[in-house]
Amino acid sequence: MTTPRASEVSVRPLVRTRSFVAFWTGQGISQLGVQLGQLALPVLAVSLLGAGEMDLGVLNAASMAAFLIVGLPAGAWVDRWLKRGTMIRADLVRMTAMSAVPLLWWAGALQMWHLYVVAAVVGVATVFFDVAYQSYIPLLVQRAQVADANGKLEATAQVARMGGPALGGFLLTLVSAPVLFAAEAGGYLASALCLGRVRDSEKRPERTAGSSLWAEIREGAVFVARHPLIRRVVACTALSNLFSSVLWVLMPLVILRELALGPVGLGVMMSIGAIGGLLGAPAGPRLARFVGEGPLLPLGLLLAGAGMLLFPAALAVGGGPLALVLLSIGEFGVSFGVLVYNVMQVSMRQRVCPPRLLGRMNASIRCVVWGVMPIGSLLGGVLGEQLGVAPALWISVVGTLLGVVPVAIGPFFRMRMLPDAEAE
Repeated sequence: MTTPRASEVSVRPLVRTRSFVAFWTGQGISQLGVQLGQLALPVLAVSLLGAGEMDLGVLNAASMAAFLIVGLPAGAWVDRWLKRGTMIRADLVRMTAMSAVPLLWWAGALQMWHLYVVAAVVGVATVFFDVAYQSYIPLLVQRAQVADANGKLEATAQVARMGGPALGGFLLTLVSAPVLFAAEAGGYLASALCLGRVRDSEKRPERTAGSSLWAEIREGAVFVARHPLIRRVVACTALSNLFSSVLWVLMPLVILRELALGPVGLGVMMSIGAIGGLLGAPAGPRLARFVGEGPLLPLGLLLAGAGMLLFPAALAVGGGPLALVLLSIGEFGVSFGVLVYNVMQVSMRQRVCPPRLLGRMNASIRCVVWGVMPIGSLLGGVLGEQLGVAPALWISVVGTLLGVVPVAIGPFFRMRMLPDAEAE
């Protein structure tokens, strides 16, 4: 007798699951606030505080450094703690830190180093939130619903990314940038309140007698290093993130300074790009039925790399509507490709990993794939100052395309279905 795959078992629709809907709602509101803050941050730094290439590099590095510094122990700690409580505490810390920006601005005391500190604090809290978040989905929904849940959450995030920058660009014509930081703080508060309404059956894991923090960290890292598919995904994502960080740290300067498109232009590009992500998140499972789950990983990132080619092309145009069109199309392609890739690879990781290792598995991966981003951000600042913005963009694009190699030459093109835990 053949045992049916988890995906073939009848399950209750997610939209009728009260706890998932509460979780989903909180994340949607939080993502909208994050998008308002992310638009306001470069505008505040470049237009109001006069930040240059290296300033933006340090700012982006400060926001990502926590994944490299505390990423691994965070995974072990999260596996010892209740995931929902961890996310609530992280949201409250982020709310408090973001609230400091408008207060300092209104007091006339805001400086760049304040932004560095706020970015670092928010980064640390985000490490704990994200590790708990990715580890919580398989505990909140049934295994067969993991991909569907990730698709819904990513699609909602893309709606926020679509509407948030456009709304933020409009608001910046009426209010100063620091006001939008208050909106981001409000989003974190909404997330914490909605998480408080979620009910689950998670119990605090029992610790093995004599186990140490570093032994638990090592167990998660060894699982990642030894899994043949996850190992390739980590290498690919890390290389892509390293080189794409060079581009993203320079894009505010490209749009606000080099092309003089202003905050509205930046918001329009981000919003149109988010449409690509909105379509890409639910498209992943559907496309998998035609081309297979495995091939979507390299194909998604190749599409993203092709979209990035339009960014230096827009800079070569020299401004105006054509430059904005090229930037928007490029952002659309990047978002679509990255979301297709992310939904498939994250769902695979969640399915194949034993539940007790989820936090450490996610933390080990984040430590590598996000830990390279502060290095890429600083590299972007250095390349932008030493070589100029245009050469730095081309280096970023070529490096990102080369990052696809680990999944392009592996077994993924031959895999119609990515494995479940039962197949391990």
